[in-house]
Parts: sequence; C-alpha cells; structure tokens
Amino acid sequence: MIQVVMADDEVLARQKLRLLLREERDIEVVGECASATETIELVRLVKPNILFLDIRMPGMDGFDVVGALVSDAQLLMPAIIFTTAYDQYALRAFEVHAADYLLKPFTAERLHSAIHRVRERALASESALGTNGISGDALGPSMRIVFKSRGRILFLPVEEIRWVVAEENYVRLCTAQDTHLLRETMSHLEARLDPQMFLRVHRSYIVNLNHVKEVRTEHNGESVVVMNDGQKLAMSRGYRSRILESLRR
Repeated sequence: MIQVVMADDEVLARQKLRLLLREERDIEVVGECASATETIELVRLVKPNILFLDIRMPGMDGFDVVGALVSDAQLLMPAIIFTTAYDQYALRAFEVHAADYLLKPFTAERLHSAIHRVRERALASESALGTNGISGDALGPSMRIVFKSRGRILFLPVEEIRWVVAEENYVRLCTAQDTHLLRETMSHLEARLDPQMFLRVHRSYIVNLNHVKEVRTEHNGESVVVMNDGQKLAMSRGYRSRILESLRR
C-alpha cells in the first residue's frame, strides 16, 4: 500500500480529497494535518510515501514544510503533491522538485494522473537503482521543465528538448518547433536532467542523446556533435570519450 498524509487547513478540502482517494485501491490515508507544524511532526512520525500539501496554511506555508523536511537528514522524503487554489506558486513548486501541482478544484481524473506519475517515476527509479518504495528522493530526474513564458506557465516534457545552449546568465532550451530562454545555470539544469538521456558535451552545450546523429572531427581538428536535424554543436575534447561511450549503449 502507498501511505499518504493530507495537509490542508480547510476541513472540507481534506474531506473531498479523502473521498477521491478512496477510488485509488493501493492508497491508504495514514494521517491528516491542519497546520505546517502538525504536518512536519506527522510526516516524521509516520514516514508516508506521498504528502498532499496545501501551500497557504497557518504559521509556516507549504514551502516552509518542505524546507523543514528536507533539512532532516534522517528522513526519507515523501513525494510532494501540492494542492492549492493559487496558480502563482507553480514555478516555485517544481523548483523544489514537487511531483505534481493540483489546482483546486481538481477532478478525480487529475488526481489519478498525479498519483500515477508518482507510481511510474518510483518504478523507474526502482528498476534503475534496485531500490524499493516511493519517496521524493526516489523520483529521480525531472520529467518536465516548468517556466513562465509570455505570461503563461509552460510544462515542457524533457524528452522534447533536443539540446541546451548557455547564453550568459540564461540557458536556451531547443525543441523541434521552438526555443525557450530560462534564467538558469547549466550546472543546475544538468543536475535536473536524466544522465541516461542528456549529456554535457561542452561548457555551453547539453545534448539529448536520442537526437544525436554522429560525432565527428572537422577539417580544422575541432570535434562536433551532429544532431539528427543537421545542427552542429561544438564538443570539448574532454567530453569526447564520454559521448562515444554513451552512444555505444
């Protein structure tokens, strides 16, 4: 069974969530909380697999709860699914590696999708690492990159990213149809991406190995990565052996 804790200061919100969770046969609600302090204490006590967490609560908010739990070295972090009536916190939620972000009022189908995503990511991590259980640490690399663009919040599946290029204090995510500029460092983004899919080939470039056609040396002696669409990206000599090894997998 997947054990969950619900944290929301609204009684009706908790009741509705509990009713919806009854449709998930492998879910067991092991506790409810109405404040941030209660949530921290209960999670430390029962160690749930998933924490459904409201953002605006008395005292500390949901992000303070996450910070307190993360700072506990003895605690295996649960998967965090935020439940809130406010959409302005979505970017921050995914920055703290939330599994999902449910906007109230959400449907049973949307809730099922969030739980299914947690199950799938946990199973993938178990297969790769030989671990058991669902936790925030077991969720692995980011499946989506969330960012604001032209007044909208976009959820970009990472598999759609073909390559990433550094531009001063920004990174540009390049897909088949578009590019997106994010205020982010290459090192931080690299840490969020699946190393089985993405590889840094230069201090300014990260490539999606699924879209790499070949690696070759130009007439001037410089190595380049050629993407499936013909785009050429510079490759540092120190990365050549890494990418050749990855392409042989």
